Amino acid sequence: MAYLDIKNFTKSFDKTEVLKGIDLSVEKGEVVSIIGSSGSGKTTLLRCINFLEMADGGEMLLDGEVLFNEQTKNEKDEVLRKKRLNFGLVFQSFNLFPQYSVYKNITLAPTVLLKDKIKKYKKSLNGISFKEKREKVKLFKETELKLIDEKCLALLETIGLTEKKDAYPCELSGGQCQRVAIARALALEPKILCFDEPTSALDPELTGEVLKVIKELKNKDRTMIIVTHEMGFAKNVSDKIVFMADGVIEEIGSPKKVLENPKSEKLKHFLQSVTNKDGE
Repeated sequence: MAYLDIKNFTKSFDKTEVLKGIDLSVEKGEVVSIIGSSGSGKTTLLRCINFLEMADGGEMLLDGEVLFNEQTKNEKDEVLRKKRLNFGLVFQSFNLFPQYSVYKNITLAPTVLLKDKIKKYKKSLNGISFKEKREKVKLFKETELKLIDEKCLALLETIGLTEKKDAYPCELSGGQCQRVAIARALALEPKILCFDEPTSALDPELTGEVLKVIKELKNKDRTMIIVTHEMGFAKNVSDKIVFMADGVIEEIGSPKKVLENPKSEKLKHFLQSVTNKDGE
């Protein structure tokens, strides 16, 4: 069984059918790039995988666990929030909090989630005095905050922005903002990291620094799904490329098979219409 298994995903907005029965499997440690023209359904598929949109029908399993099917469509927000934690999504427009420093942007979500961890830890402490319980909770919180801090600093080193720890988004370049967005997504240790056109909002000269970080993540066996218009990058980094057109997967296979030996006329036309970039 695949690590991520999507079967017959459908999604409509009003009377417009955007996803028309998507079947997709992703193996653990695999990098899958999704390409296609605007309006083909790429971003909608990514948003449904991340539970930012709810698919109308189909099934999704992650590591053998059913995350979505007909029975789970109307689950409470609290349940959906937990399911979203399996995925990290890096948006094309960064979506950083402008009022927070780089450090706080990265540590905010783990710090918020720590409150629930502390509550669970408190409940596990039975048969001890109030004073002892308070001391244990204090120590637990301090230890967890230290771990969050250490992880943030390690991520800043990974993306090459250690010196920007206390800077604000307005003081960063677009490429730096996107690298911070990647670190923020990684801070929650998602099982699958997703990118929605990670370089589309960047000037060409800033694209390379973001693609370099993504390549380095591949070298660490990260499972990733990347919606991209960078054909050279998709060819270099992907284990598998998915070409979507009109709400369906038109072709799927290795980069060599899809990009160098296309079968579909739609794919041939698409490849002729895009500007090739080497992704370096």
